[in-house]
Amino acid sequence: MKKSVRQSSRHTPCAVRPAASAAGNDVRRYPTPRAAGGRHTECACYFSWLRTVAIVTLLLLPASAIRAADLIPVPEFSNHLIPTVQLVSPRAAWHEYADVAMLTAGLALASYFALRSRSRRGLFLLCIVSLAWLGFWRQGCVCPIGAIQNVAMAAFDPGYAVPAMVVAIFVLPLVFTLFFGRTFCSAVCPLGAVQELVALRPVRVPTWLDHVLGLLAYVYLGAAVLLAATGTAFLICRYDPFVGLFRMSAGREMLYVAAAFLVVGIFVGRPYCRYLCPYGAILSLLSRASRWNLRIPPKECVQCRLCEDACPYGAIRPPTVIATHADRRVGRRRLAVCIALLPALVAAGAVLGRKLETPLAKMHPTVALAERVRLEEIHEVSGTTDASDAFRNTGRPAADLYCEARLVSHRLGLGGAWFGAWVGLVLGVKLIQLSVRRRRTEYEPDPGRCVSCGRCFWYCPNEQARQGWIAAATLKGPVT
Repeated sequence: MKKSVRQSSRHTPCAVRPAASAAGNDVRRYPTPRAAGGRHTECACYFSWLRTVAIVTLLLLPASAIRAADLIPVPEFSNHLIPTVQLVSPRAAWHEYADVAMLTAGLALASYFALRSRSRRGLFLLCIVSLAWLGFWRQGCVCPIGAIQNVAMAAFDPGYAVPAMVVAIFVLPLVFTLFFGRTFCSAVCPLGAVQELVALRPVRVPTWLDHVLGLLAYVYLGAAVLLAATGTAFLICRYDPFVGLFRMSAGREMLYVAAAFLVVGIFVGRPYCRYLCPYGAILSLLSRASRWNLRIPPKECVQCRLCEDACPYGAIRPPTVIATHADRRVGRRRLAVCIALLPALVAAGAVLGRKLETPLAKMHPTVALAERVRLEEIHEVSGTTDASDAFRNTGRPAADLYCEARLVSHRLGLGGAWFGAWVGLVLGVKLIQLSVRRRRTEYEPDPGRCVSCGRCFWYCPNEQARQGWIAAATLKGPVT
């Protein structure tokens, strides 16, 4: 009998066992599970218990909240203005298309005024419009000059994507230059426009000094491409003297630089365009191979030399004299020496440029961060910087940062060698160019240095006669 009771208890664990009364009688006070409905009664009791707990909890929540409010009073913000998040909405796509359309229209008008209608007045008015629209209104953002860095970085960094509009802004002036010369510089570029407007009393720069200073633009171009390609810095944007002026947000130092360029530009025509502009260096190379170039007289030159005196940029080349046999022999020897010297200049530039690894590496943010972390670890400096704290919060070991910095430094060393070779190539090609003598029978603009400003139109007697400003009979030469 005891065995059967034990088995029943094991199969029905929730059953209440019989309890003995005070008189000792074996009486069952509760019904057995099987007699009362089994598991259904058990679940009903369970859910009833849960419902009771939930009701009690809901009743006690307000009281607990009141007690918490008494312990920790809630501050009042009745007079506090909650700041709103200011989000800069992206420019609509049609704005970008409008910028490209305006640039294309400006290039077309400048090419028409410079080569077809030969209108200095039209180019001058276009300068004012370009300065107002592309300069102060668009704040210099439609900038092929700065786009050099974006294109260079995209060419060497597969993870960097340059926007299509930036590529279009960079390529359009190059295409027009291949066909019509440097008409972008004439009246479309806002940097050139502001310098064109302030050139009030220009003087001639000595020829030798003009050639030497003209090499700086190519050096600047090489440095800008190197720093952008390695992700070190955007040199052109950082030290652009006029974009900060257009945006009214430049630092005091750059405003001083812009003011200095404008003051110098009163007496030296377009100093930035001629001696520093990296995009102008590219246009100068392409313009030498352009399909059409600006002509000073409409058809035939009377050699009055008025255009040579009027050009503030030293871009007018006079007619050449017939060289003697001895002069030609000396010229050939000079040219042979310059050609033989070119590989030596390139090699010497590469060797010297390789030594720029350390100063170039210090400009890179990764190398600068690694150096700061190293100095903090050996307690050479006190405190930390935001950059070093951010690096430590990433959990990366410092050894990984040092390894990355060494790789960047090695890349910059190779880049410095290429930069030095580029400088040697520029110098050697310049020497070869100066050694080559081309025959000229009239005054004509140098296609690489002429910015198609049209100043020479006003001074050419043939052009004045064509416009009807003077009588054709007063000319010494033919008028067409």
